[in-house]
Amino acid sequence: MGTWDIGCFDNDTAADFAGGLDDAAPQERAGLLRVALERAARNPEYLDDGEGVAAVAAAALVAAQCPGGAAVDSAYGPDEPIPPLPVELRPLAVAALDRVVEEGSELAELWGEAGNGPAWRRGIRALRDVLEPVPAVLDVPLFEL
Repeated sequence: MGTWDIGCFDNDTAADFAGGLDDAAPQERAGLLRVALERAARNPEYLDDGEGVAAVAAAALVAAQCPGGAAVDSAYGPDEPIPPLPVELRPLAVAALDRVVEEGSELAELWGEAGNGPAWRRGIRALRDVLEPVPAVLDVPLFEL
């Protein structure tokens, strides 16, 4: 895999995934994202780097539609717009990201060997935080005594 930076679309596999999304009909794009996320999230075996990369790219596109999500503005990301995505893709994207960073993931191993692996993990964590934000703690008493 040709990789030039730590971004979600900064490698050949993710760029190819984006190209596949561009080639698909608009109504098929959410399904393609779902498949990429499910392949990672539901894989109990060794997760190869291609599946991990596709899952990270798909999760970035889901996160881009969440409150606080950053737009995917990489030149290697999809050129065609991603239609509004179903909210139920968010927990699936979280599960996929969790699988990508755990033991048994080739992508996590490759980034673990790289000098900028910690920065990559922080990027994955940032995506996860957008997809599954921690609820704000209310500083309001539930009842008055």
